[in-house]
Amino acid sequence: MELKWLEDFATLARTGSFSRSAEERHVTQSAFSRRIQALEAWLGVALIDRSTYPTTLTPEGREFRETAEEAVRMIHGSRASLQAKNRPSTRTVTVAALHTLALAFFPRWFRQVEAFTGPLDSRLLPDNFHACLQAIVEGGYDFLLTFYHPGVPLPLDPEIFPYRVVGYDSLVAVRSALRTEDPATLPVLSYSKSSFLGRIAILAQAQAGGPSPTTSHINENAMAEALKFMVLEGHGIAWLPRSLVTRELEAGELIASGAETVLEVRLYRNGGHRRPAVAGVWEASGVIAETMRERNNLG
Repeated sequence: MELKWLEDFATLARTGSFSRSAEERHVTQSAFSRRIQALEAWLGVALIDRSTYPTTLTPEGREFRETAEEAVRMIHGSRASLQAKNRPSTRTVTVAALHTLALAFFPRWFRQVEAFTGPLDSRLLPDNFHACLQAIVEGGYDFLLTFYHPGVPLPLDPEIFPYRVVGYDSLVAVRSALRTEDPATLPVLSYSKSSFLGRIAILAQAQAGGPSPTTSHINENAMAEALKFMVLEGHGIAWLPRSLVTRELEAGELIASGAETVLEVRLYRNGGHRRPAVAGVWEASGVIAETMRERNNLG
């Protein structure tokens, strides 16, 4: 049994809707439904009456709802208490970052930060957008490093979570050099539509009049790295962050097709975290961002 199953069930009991619950939990409806079914299988009883609309709970579901909600509250409360006792040292900063940024951006950027702050300890969480967002909102991490596109707003209060633009990337449609057909005829390798990069990829494809909408592969875990290797093996075309495929493009292993969609790289700060190391990273990131803007203006 997994905690996320209980969280899913509590959300479904509150909303009465599989689609709305899946959206709140940032997963596809099919994945959400499978997790509810897994919880029912573990308990050995049906929790949801699927013969009615809107969705209702079975008697067993109504009985279990209070248990599930209390278990979620207790586990999160215990987690918060333990974290409070094990706060990072004054020279440690914690960063939740999208997988691609953790690989292609964070190491170089953090070296630039340390040039201003001196040596720092760091704890990095490379994960999907939902997990990273949850990490900073719940207070476990100081910073969130994420892509941003105006077509996909981020649900963060700027008064509590201010941000700085610390870099730029772009989403580009790429195919293997092994595939010599017209790019418009290639199958699309896609992210889950509910994922963060998936939503940006849909916008990029529409704006560029991009490749054929025929989808041959959907990557449910939203990792651009997995799609990259599918493209390299010649399975089709995919929208990927340019920073992730720079080497392959330069080596001629991948070929870019069509216009690119510009992405900001944003650093969000938990405004309630005011340790000297956190403040130092924030100030250094501002200096680095200003230097980057001046360089771009001169260019």
